[in-house]
Amino acid sequence: MSISITIILVAITVLVSLFAMSNNDLKYKMMFIPFSIHNQKGQSYRFFSHLFVHADWMHLFFNMYVLYAFGEFVEKSLFMLKGDSIGSIHFLILYFGGGLFATLIPYARNKNNPNYLSLGASGAVSAIVFACIILGPELKMGLLFLPIMIPGYLFGLLYLAFEFFMDKRGNTGIAHDAHIGGAIFGILFISLTEPLALQNFIHYIFN
Repeated sequence: MSISITIILVAITVLVSLFAMSNNDLKYKMMFIPFSIHNQKGQSYRFFSHLFVHADWMHLFFNMYVLYAFGEFVEKSLFMLKGDSIGSIHFLILYFGGGLFATLIPYARNKNNPNYLSLGASGAVSAIVFACIILGPELKMGLLFLPIMIPGYLFGLLYLAFEFFMDKRGNTGIAHDAHIGGAIFGILFISLTEPLALQNFIHYIFN
């Protein structure tokens, strides 16, 4: 039995993040820094490298827990819909495309701000979570450590409302706009590549 892409992504991210936590130079080189990308050559790799480094243990644990919890379902769903090879490609596009899309708003906002830095896989993970909501509308979701479970689509709406509110509020130290961008990519990607899944989702919600 082959190891899932989700487990591989989790393993690589954990290893790189742990190493970077004890090597500040490496962490800085991998961070998403719009100012550096905009003003220096050879910095575009930061659009993706930030996915593999995290601020601390809690940041890493939360992102990897959510990635594992939802990634396995999304990966298996895509395998069933597309076959293993194409499904693998779609899953990787979903993850890394979500991570890239999540940087677009922060980049536009901060390309002339030398003080803005961010890191972590939250945007890519948001894409996975919202892909899961479209692919599995019957699933229930909740917050870690809280036993209350609600329909996934309702969880998604509350999540987006919270992220929009916190982004507008500002000064939280969290890239809420990246979370929103990743979520939007997850919805769009599954909706465009799996229109039947979108139809099933809409039918489930309104019937």
